[in-house]
Amino acid sequence: MTPDQNHSIPEQFVFGQDKSCPVVVNFKGEPVTSDAGLTLIAELDRKRKITSRFAECFKDYRNSNKVVYPVHNLIAQRIYGLIMGYEDINDHETLRHDPIFALAVGNVINSEQELTTLAGKSTLNRLEHCPDDVDSRENSRYHRIEYDALAIETLLVELFLESYQKPPRQIIIDLDVTDDLVHGHQEETFFNPYYKGYCYAPLYIFCGQHLLAAKLRASNLDPAAWGLEELQRIIKIIRSRWKKVKIIIRGDSAYSREEIMAWCEQETDIDHVFGLPENPRLLQLSQSIKYRASQEYSRKILSARQHGKFPQRTKVRFTK
Repeated sequence: MTPDQNHSIPEQFVFGQDKSCPVVVNFKGEPVTSDAGLTLIAELDRKRKITSRFAECFKDYRNSNKVVYPVHNLIAQRIYGLIMGYEDINDHETLRHDPIFALAVGNVINSEQELTTLAGKSTLNRLEHCPDDVDSRENSRYHRIEYDALAIETLLVELFLESYQKPPRQIIIDLDVTDDLVHGHQEETFFNPYYKGYCYAPLYIFCGQHLLAAKLRASNLDPAAWGLEELQRIIKIIRSRWKKVKIIIRGDSAYSREEIMAWCEQETDIDHVFGLPENPRLLQLSQSIKYRASQEYSRKILSARQHGKFPQRTKVRFTK
């Protein structure tokens, strides 16, 4: 049952905007957007300065007098699109006319509600793609925006460090790999029988919910490829801020490599937990341990049932 409009309490939210008219969210049924939450994300981003710091990792060789879309706006527009679920760069042919995205990247919307056009797919593609035959972006005609890979990788770790008010006693760093399926003829993609498709196999390094590293790799490489190099780089940055933090490195059997474990053992205040792939020798050595564990478990279950702490199993029969 819909409540009577006369008894409803109108609610209204006002968002700050320095260069534009006031932004008001209400429930009067005027033009509707499903991406209004982006306004809150943009305000949080402005306080944390994540996209602005990310933009500092790029060099812009374009003529500043002819630039319509600054690098920061391009990066913010692309990242906000990913956050809102628009993964394909072609989506921005429509999103470029969305006033919510215009507000998010800091564009001005005047009181006459004139449309503000953002960058399209071709402009954003120049930010992301550069052919191999382009030796110098400074002298290139179309690809004049250059990124600093090391600066971007360092920024991920710095954002993680800044999320703590004080250094923790211990952190756990996880290594993992997943599949990034492709649907065309992208370079360095191979069929991976484990993931049952043509894909990339990027390396990810996390600490809790924080992403510390992401490396795009071909799917025919060892899952542990570049793992040691990335660990050394990340931990060096962490140690420069947190001298005494204890670090535990964790991974599945794909990362139980001699060079990784040997490095962990020789480092101070670094422990490691890696899985081992199943093999006949390990199965033989584990038989006695598995038997003792099974017997101990059975004794504990029996004791619990005798003291009434664990219900007896009951059979239930269903009849028509």
